[in-house]
Amino acid sequence: MRRSTQLKLAYAALAATDTALAGTGGRWAHRARYLTKPLLLPVLGSALARDERARTSPLRTTTLAAQVGGWGGDVLLLGEGERAFGAGATSFGLGHLAYISGFLRHRDRRTPLSASRTARGIAATWALSGPVVATKAFRKDRRLGATLLGYSAVLAGMAATARHLDPALPRDARALTAAGALTFLASDAVLGARTFLLPNAPARLESVVMATYTAAQLMLAEGAARAGR
Repeated sequence: MRRSTQLKLAYAALAATDTALAGTGGRWAHRARYLTKPLLLPVLGSALARDERARTSPLRTTTLAAQVGGWGGDVLLLGEGERAFGAGATSFGLGHLAYISGFLRHRDRRTPLSASRTARGIAATWALSGPVVATKAFRKDRRLGATLLGYSAVLAGMAATARHLDPALPRDARALTAAGALTFLASDAVLGARTFLLPNAPARLESVVMATYTAAQLMLAEGAARAGR
């Protein structure tokens, strides 16, 4: 079995463990996540870096950079309070900018992004939901509200550009990248609703957040690897 495959299996095991812990109440589960959650993206990034298919991938470098931003977000969001949440969102936002830079560099140049129905749908969804969540966050902390408004816009941009890749890239790579980006969007939508719109949300919603988030990162990494074939 290739080393990259072993690392992906290790990532899947870590993701399953952290997802289960995330939905478990109690301080012990939160403490255990200080071990599992920070290991997720270093393991996934190592799998991508060692994947022979990714050596010629035009999305390899920017995806690895995005994973660094995601790792910072994972660690910072283990903290509590508005400041930790804002710092985590900022780190994730930097990761999304890395994704966007790779997607734009290898976009479909035949048509503008604005002509994409998916991009327009994502923009409309953000316009209806992003300001609502940001306003709720603003009531808790003014800086957090502004941070989340900017973050949600960058996340929407990442999802839109992921759906507009160059058709010269392998079809399965484009499909995985688009699916990963949209799943990331869904994960953060649940996180935003749980944190700011549903104050008494059950703990198991955090498991939904982590299940979709870890799946999204895996699909984005696999899409980047297959883009090199």
